[in-house]
Amino acid sequence: MSIELTIKQDVDLSSFNTMGVSAKTSFFVEVCTIAELGEAIQFAEEKGLEILVLGGGSNTFFIKDFTGLVLHISILGKKFSSREDDILVKVAAGENWHAFVLKCVEMGIGGIENLSLIPGSVGAAPIQNIGAYGVELEDVFENLEAFMIDSKEIRTFNKSECKFGYRDSIFKKELKGKAIITSVTLKLFRNGEVNTSYKALSVLLESKGLSKPTIKDVSDAVIEIRQSKLPDPKEIGNTGSFFKNPVISVQQFDLLKSEFPELPSYPVTERLVKIPAGWLIDKAGWKGKRIGDAGVHSKQALVLVNHGKATGEEIWNLAEEIRLSIKEKFDIMLTPEVNVVG
Repeated sequence: MSIELTIKQDVDLSSFNTMGVSAKTSFFVEVCTIAELGEAIQFAEEKGLEILVLGGGSNTFFIKDFTGLVLHISILGKKFSSREDDILVKVAAGENWHAFVLKCVEMGIGGIENLSLIPGSVGAAPIQNIGAYGVELEDVFENLEAFMIDSKEIRTFNKSECKFGYRDSIFKKELKGKAIITSVTLKLFRNGEVNTSYKALSVLLESKGLSKPTIKDVSDAVIEIRQSKLPDPKEIGNTGSFFKNPVISVQQFDLLKSEFPELPSYPVTERLVKIPAGWLIDKAGWKGKRIGDAGVHSKQALVLVNHGKATGEEIWNLAEEIRLSIKEKFDIMLTPEVNVVG
């Protein structure tokens, strides 16, 4: 074990998760290099400890304490490589996602401006296949590198190998707990068209008289929309969207539409339709509700919040009540978008 690697015991994780719930981990280590990552994993294996990888903590929800080793990924670095038609950007997993987006916007590099203000680290982005306002990570994805726990080697994954889906990837399923993302490479552009297909985005841009918006115009508009809807974790604990937007069959949608004519939807395929989970939660009467310090945000029902000292268990109990009520009212079972620990 190198001297540089400092492993702490019984660390409180309140400041390492944006929901701000109190949870402890048996062991905690911050890794800044691939070599340190390898040593940390060796330590965990020698002690027989379960490993939890933590980046920005914006998509991790703790119900209770974690009896294992938390790896806080702090590997940093960015490399820009210009090609004839595009720019490849290799970004280390520990970089802050939004700061990276703003850097690209500042440099006039486009492709991810619609993903502005999404919290978390770069390494977490492919796991969730993050997406917003008409763009998903897979749209600009080239490849990623991951440390394979079994072989202790770095493996490169192309887009097809990542098995991206809606807020999903191979790293949430077959490779969960088996691979740790260390860097992500994206294919971006300097002179491409911006994506304004998302209605709320195009409406805001038009209201500002921006008929030919720039990359920065789109980024600024996305930030404005997100700030108007979503609470700042620095002001009130939250993990952003707590639930996935459910995807249902056209047949089920037609039945619901007959009962709820105002039900919004987004086509996925000829047979599948996506329904806004926030609309369902709002319609079921949960928007703005509070039970103790656990609550549903008053402006966006998809966001559960910690008003101060709610425990992970209290917030989870609220989430379960919401899920059951949505199932009873709409016959749809919501799925958490957050990574639940405990």
